[in-house]
Amino acid sequence: QVQLVESGGGLVQAGGSLRLSCAASGSIVSINAMGWYRQAPGKQRELVADISRGGTTHYADSVKGRFTISRDNAKNTVYLQMNSLKPEDTAIYYCKVVVRTTLSVRYSDYWGQGTQVTVSS
Repeated sequence: QVQLVESGGGLVQAGGSLRLSCAASGSIVSINAMGWYRQAPGKQRELVADISRGGTTHYADSVKGRFTISRDNAKNTVYLQMNSLKPEDTAIYYCKVVVRTTLSVRYSDYWGQGTQVTVSS
């Protein structure tokens, strides 16, 4: 029903930057919230940042001032600009979108496949 394609991960030195993208496609009627989560080895998945349809953003304390989330509603795409990266930002990053499709009147969560971000010291 809904496909999410993530891109932009990779290996970067501490202090560097990366930009993640997540494009949603399929039988989409409406997208509500969009967000980015991450999971480091041995740790639980945690919220990094999310953004409402109207543009209200929320960030984890650990990334405030360094990461910026944005979205392009015309393209059904969410972005995560990551600056001043630290080794502790190393994780698999997943996008999540809350979508209503042509098959349901309810909104459901859809997850991307994940993209690896590795920050070397």
